[in-house]
Amino acid sequence: MYTSQFEKIFKEHQGNIIHKWHHYFEIYDRHFQRFKNKKIVLLEIGVHKGGFLEMWKKYFGPECQFIGVDIHPLCKQFEDERTKIFIGSQDDREFLSRLKKEIPKVDILIDDGGHMMDQLKISFEELYDWVVDDGVYLAEDLHTCYWPAYEGGYKRKNSFIEFCKGLIDELNAWHSQQKKLKVSTFSRSTHSMHFYDSIVVFEKRKISKPFHLFAGEVDNESIQGPPPKISNWWRNLKNQIYHRTGIDL
Repeated sequence: MYTSQFEKIFKEHQGNIIHKWHHYFEIYDRHFQRFKNKKIVLLEIGVHKGGFLEMWKKYFGPECQFIGVDIHPLCKQFEDERTKIFIGSQDDREFLSRLKKEIPKVDILIDDGGHMMDQLKISFEELYDWVVDDGVYLAEDLHTCYWPAYEGGYKRKNSFIEFCKGLIDELNAWHSQQKKLKVSTFSRSTHSMHFYDSIVVFEKRKISKPFHLFAGEVDNESIQGPPPKISNWWRNLKNQIYHRTGIDL
């Protein structure tokens, strides 16, 4: 059975309280190990009791700087020479705008805050561009996306999970043949999205228009069928959709 370094650190931890789902540790290791022992900046929304800040320090090493955001003023007690805590709400756009003026761009952003749908979306909209070009944005405890008490619910439009599903379209917008889906800033800055139980991870990278290649010298035309009649296929599909739904594509 796979045991991540995060899990080993967690089991040996004797400091401030940490509360995490067990399967998160492997996910952290998969996406964060390339940052170990490097000079990076990590921003975590949700300082809580300070235990996970201690865990991050053990994992990433002495070169990492930490920025925490929490609504509880007592979280300021966790500041030290490598850690700065800002007090404010993650769904307050003015606060987040001021925050960006006071901090450098970050290599890793972890949203472990209030887990309400508006909080998740507003934080993403305001801070995704504050993650560096090859950084990582991770939102966790997304099981709340299925809880009505957190403004979530299965297939509910306001859910952060449904919001992320829309971002999958933007990730693939380079191939769109419809005006409704266009290449966006997100398309140009996101390499991949990774969905796990209760976690979504965004791996950032500067992206240019995709292109395809051919290799080899032998072209066996005998196994190549006739080209598809795309225009007829598309016309038939549009007619079917129109007759069934009344929507004219």
